[in-house]
Formats: sequence, structure tokens, C-alpha cells
Amino acid sequence: MYAMSLGDDGAELRPLEPWQADEFLAHMDRGREFIGARNGLPDVVTDLESSRAFLRGYAEKVASDTGRIHGIWLGDGTLVGAVILRSLDTRSGRAEAGCWLEPAGAGRGLVTRAARALIDWAIEVRGIRRVEWVVASGNGPSIAVARRLGMTRDGVLRESYAYRGELHDEEVWSVLASEWRSAKPADSAS
Repeated sequence: MYAMSLGDDGAELRPLEPWQADEFLAHMDRGREFIGARNGLPDVVTDLESSRAFLRGYAEKVASDTGRIHGIWLGDGTLVGAVILRSLDTRSGRAEAGCWLEPAGAGRGLVTRAARALIDWAIEVRGIRRVEWVVASGNGPSIAVARRLGMTRDGVLRESYAYRGELHDEEVWSVLASEWRSAKPADSAS
């Protein structure tokens, strides 16, 4: 297993796998209300079997090279969130990234650092030319991450997302490989 440091605070980015279903469920239980305010995942991961099934779905995406999930762990070893490539299509050169955090991980810059690492991998290693970030218009924290990642808002899909009985607008943000590379500091360019 490998881990990538997310900075001097001891936080790490690591793959999340089905054998970690207990830990993933505990994370979801701690953040259920907070995460569920903006993300439907807590409605999907409700018990150990659904936790295992969710992670198994991403293991299948890894095996077929169509997606990824990486957990964000604090220095004390607590899983507090994740970043994902919901889709990864190397033929078309497109991917969609996403994230979530429980309250213990919020406000530390963890998602931005973790998403930066995952997007960089998608572009530099897998040859992705466009990474999208699709977010409900009311999700200010996620929109702020898209901005910090240097993404551009491509548009708004009006009333495109039904969540808990309400229709929500979604914003599509993206970064192109050429923009990503030109925004990198010279000492970190691949």
C-alpha cells in the first residue's frame, strides 16, 4: 500500500479499498449529517454491506481503469474524507473529479491538496486532457475548491439534480491539461 503526504500536518492520501469498509462506514457515520447536506453518499452508505459495495464498485473502476477513490487521513490515522475520479475515460481524455469531508477535516485545505494530487496524476500519468468538477450551485465550499484548483466555470445546468425532494442547479467547472500545466510552479512541473 502506498500513501502520499498532503503536507507538514501529517495528513495523507491513500487508496480506499473494500477491506476498509468498516473504517469507511465509521467515517460516514461521523459525518453523515454534514456530508449529507450536499452529497447523497450518506444515503447510499448506510451499513457495512453498502459500505463494502460502494468501495467494491470503485475497486472495479480501478481494475477497469475508469475511476479512482482515495481517502484523506489525518496525521492521527483518522479517515476524514475522500477525493474521487467518478469517471476516467482515457480514450476521450476526460475525467470527473469530486470530494467530501466530515467536519473534522473541514477548513484545513485537505480537499484542495488531495484533489490537486489526484488531478495531477490524471493529467500527467493517464493523459487526461479535461477534468470536470460538477457541483450543486449552493455548495459554496466545493465551488471554492474548484476555484483554488484553477478551474473555470463552464456553465450551469438548471434544475438538473434532484436531491431529497428538491431540484438543484448544478455548475460544471473544468480545467484543461494545458491550463493545469501552465499554472504549475516551475519546480513542480512534470
